[in-house]
Amino acid sequence: MDQTNQPQFGNQGVPLPTSTLAVISLVAGILGFSILPVIATAVALITGYMARKETRAVPPTASGDGMATAGIIMGYIQVGLIVIGICCFIAYFVFIVGAIATTNQG
Repeated sequence: MDQTNQPQFGNQGVPLPTSTLAVISLVAGILGFSILPVIATAVALITGYMARKETRAVPPTASGDGMATAGIIMGYIQVGLIVIGICCFIAYFVFIVGAIATTNQG
């Protein structure tokens, strides 16, 4: 009988190198929370998607899909925090202008 569906044991080939873009995405995602919020966010998102394209190619040319995904997730969290921060900044100035306008009327 031909048993082609049996599991293959042994060396499955040379392990793939870790994607440099995935590492950069992960590091930029972490730095975005501390040192460079806007610049690191853009770097994390761009390099994360480039690394996922590299790791999900057929055949894959590098490993590190998890690191790329983590960088992308951190990048989108930072985008959300930046948008919330801008909205709070605008609301603060609207409140201040309203408070100044009501105190000057009388």
